[in-house]
Amino acid sequence: MKRRVETMIRYAQERDLHTILEIYNDAIVNSTAVYDYTPHTIEDRRTWYKQKLEAGYPIIVFEEDDQIMGFATFGPFRAWPAYKYTIEHSVYVHKDHRRKGIGLHLLKEIIVIANEQKYATLVAGIDASNEASIKIHEGLGFIHSGTIKKAGYKFGRWLDLAFYQLDLQGPDQPTEP
Repeated sequence: MKRRVETMIRYAQERDLHTILEIYNDAIVNSTAVYDYTPHTIEDRRTWYKQKLEAGYPIIVFEEDDQIMGFATFGPFRAWPAYKYTIEHSVYVHKDHRRKGIGLHLLKEIIVIANEQKYATLVAGIDASNEASIKIHEGLGFIHSGTIKKAGYKFGRWLDLAFYQLDLQGPDQPTEP
């Protein structure tokens, strides 16, 4: 008899931060998904977690049989108030669980949450060489908004940063301060 696998997407809890940190640090050290050089500490992740919660931004995890295989979040695109309806997302999958559709599931859930919170535009900043991520985003309706050439330098080469955007439902009555 085949064993039943329990999968779910849920909001992250503080107890998940060690696994989230492991996934994120692997992306820093071994990929161009994050334009950073130095792995973060658990204290960094705790601060990040608290700031996200206080600002009302979600952090979700994909879990299978009590094992976290990926996480996603979003946050402000830019700091100025007129950007308040635009957010930028992040999706990361554990190195041992890539190419299983986990990133797609997380991204779909982030889109649902962003619509529920009445954002108008969801932005993805993707390393231009990451064809798999670009394909997933395009499959969900994201359109290419532009590419910044030589946006970063990592692993001895220049990196181009491609921006994709998805139009969301947005607020019924957008406001200015």
